[in-house]
Amino acid sequence: MIPKVHTQIIELGDGRTISMETGKLAKQAHGSVVVRMGDAMLLCTVVSNYTASPGVDFLPLTVDYREKFAAAGKYPGGFFKREARPSDGEVLTMRLVDRVLRPLFPKDYHAETQLMIQLMSHDENVMPDALTGLAASAAIILSDIPFETPISEVRVARIDGEFIINPSRAQLELSDIDMMIGASADSVMMVEGEMNEISEEEMADAIKFAHEAIKVQCAVQVAFAEAVGKKETRTYEVAETDEEIEKRAHEFAYQKVYDIAKAGSAKHERSDAFAAIKEEFKATFTEEELAEKGNLISYYYAKTEKSAIRNLTLDEGLRLDGRKTTEIRPIWCEVDYLPSTHGSSIFTRGETQALATVTLGTSRESNQIDMPSYQGEESFYLHYNFPPFSTGEARPLRGTSRREVGHGNLAQRALKGMIPTDCPYTVRVVSEVLESNGSSSMATVCAGTMALLDAGIQMKKPVSGIAMGLISDGDRYAVLSDILGDEDHLGDMDFKVTGTADGITACQMDIKIKGLSYEILVKALKQARDGRLHILGLITDTIAKPNADVKPHAPKMVTKVIPNDFIGALIGPGGKVIQELQKETKTTIVINEDPLTGEGIVEILGTNQAGIDAVLDKINSLMFKPEVGSIYEVKVIKMLDFGAVVEYQEAPGNEVLLHISELAWERTDNVTDVVNMGDVFDVKYFGKDPKTRKDKVSRKALLPKPEGFVERPPRDDKRNGGGRDNRGKDNRGGDRDRKPREKRD
Repeated sequence: MIPKVHTQIIELGDGRTISMETGKLAKQAHGSVVVRMGDAMLLCTVVSNYTASPGVDFLPLTVDYREKFAAAGKYPGGFFKREARPSDGEVLTMRLVDRVLRPLFPKDYHAETQLMIQLMSHDENVMPDALTGLAASAAIILSDIPFETPISEVRVARIDGEFIINPSRAQLELSDIDMMIGASADSVMMVEGEMNEISEEEMADAIKFAHEAIKVQCAVQVAFAEAVGKKETRTYEVAETDEEIEKRAHEFAYQKVYDIAKAGSAKHERSDAFAAIKEEFKATFTEEELAEKGNLISYYYAKTEKSAIRNLTLDEGLRLDGRKTTEIRPIWCEVDYLPSTHGSSIFTRGETQALATVTLGTSRESNQIDMPSYQGEESFYLHYNFPPFSTGEARPLRGTSRREVGHGNLAQRALKGMIPTDCPYTVRVVSEVLESNGSSSMATVCAGTMALLDAGIQMKKPVSGIAMGLISDGDRYAVLSDILGDEDHLGDMDFKVTGTADGITACQMDIKIKGLSYEILVKALKQARDGRLHILGLITDTIAKPNADVKPHAPKMVTKVIPNDFIGALIGPGGKVIQELQKETKTTIVINEDPLTGEGIVEILGTNQAGIDAVLDKINSLMFKPEVGSIYEVKVIKMLDFGAVVEYQEAPGNEVLLHISELAWERTDNVTDVVNMGDVFDVKYFGKDPKTRKDKVSRKALLPKPEGFVERPPRDDKRNGGGRDNRGKDNRGGDRDRKPREKRD
């Protein structure tokens, strides 16, 4: 029996709709929903334990997003033909959803919660990541899990000045904005995307447009939950409180923390001082009190510390390291630090340092993307590494973290629009974070810019980035430029903005307070612009423009387009020609076929220009086609009884037979009477000989006729009584007088 199914429709206002369905699938999950747009269908489920694990004082929330290859009628790559670890694209989608959902669970809700979203059916005109936030929120709203308010996420694009919600991938290619916005009906909570040098006001307009669409989706979720029958929110063990400990913490620690914060010390010095105050505060309790109330003591101390630091900024406009709100930390930069890389740079801002390297390669080194919803390749990509020593820690290394994937993607999006479309290389940038105290991703953008300029990549414009913060108590607020790690933790907004001198290229924003006005948002963005331009000036003081060429030890890249007919000749049987050519010239040769024209695009990569030139000569030789009536210099490379084999000097490897009759006007009995091995002379090309159907060249055609020369009459083909060499029809196939073979029984 098919269970009762509930469906709700969201109108996007342009004829497109999104449907939400529940009651048919995954009914044992605490909440489940199928979200559909076009033929794209996502199943989202949520399950949360009814009790928290002992000692857990945070929300163990897992957001998992997977795209099933069967959804697009495809097989997974690899030997086992099974979906394995998530791709970077899936990880980035998980982060987008997690960042919006996590703040909306009660602060004292610590039960393990798992939210799983999977793409079950793919539509090439629908980008599924734009539906994941809606699916996640709807599943939670339909459950009994405590959750503050519905949210949704949408993608916004702009084509010819018009904003579009949830565009197709084809539409996105035409857009100058690609932004994901997550919000509730009341507040914008997350923004992430890339732009083509737009202004701060344009960015705010895009956010407003997206928020209006999200308000509609949140309202429909509420109506959906009411139609299904909203479950009563579960009860859970509320975190213990103690007003007496809270009061003691404030009286003991507030002013001490305030004074240390105001002193403007360095990160580790400041951390040690705060830790000492905490230990002094804990020492005011008995061992029994610490055993019983230790978690509360630590909690209220942290709350007091946060309050003191925030008030210092709001009251006096000062920050932990002594800076004013608009002040940028000291910066020093250096390029060409590593002698063997193709490009390198160091960017150090305060206690944050990034070392960036650039590696140049052919299309063979492009980053392959193989997802059910998208297949393609990236010729520019950036990898970000955040080792534990960068924060003075020793902790296990367990592969690339989601944070590293997200920060690397942000830096990549910031820079990729400034890589020229005609750049022949595949470019890989790697950022090694060597020190961290706030916004290593923005340090990566700055270091990446300088390393690219150092590598000789002809960037359109240099890019810089800055991380901004916000502290607000409702009536007062302070926008902080170039935030520290501690300010990121205790602030109300963390947003990173990158751009050129002419506009924003990427952003990532997490807003922790409700009802942030667009007036404050635009003010913060403009303050970010001032800081960004300051940093950009220091970058260009270090390296003002791209180096004119790549480094001597870096590979040079030359691209050559050849007709489709010559691709096979260049490769040779079994790849013999191209393999020998690479070995002889010490180059790397990659051949791709243009999908539109069918022409061959040959990439030649090598550090030795002579080797590259040799490859080009070989290609030109393969494509050489002599023109009828033209004169060419040739060299004798082989002697035959009936002529000489000569090679075109301008196209080595191209040979043609110079027949003995074309050597000279006089009768030539021996080829060696006229030419010898290694002789170089000119010949005239006459095209295809109608008799032999082979190329015909002549030496004598360029020589004056001797006086009294009489040309011999043409040979008579009917000599010897007709036929060819007495092999006529009558004797073809053997002796006609031979007796016929007897028939077999």
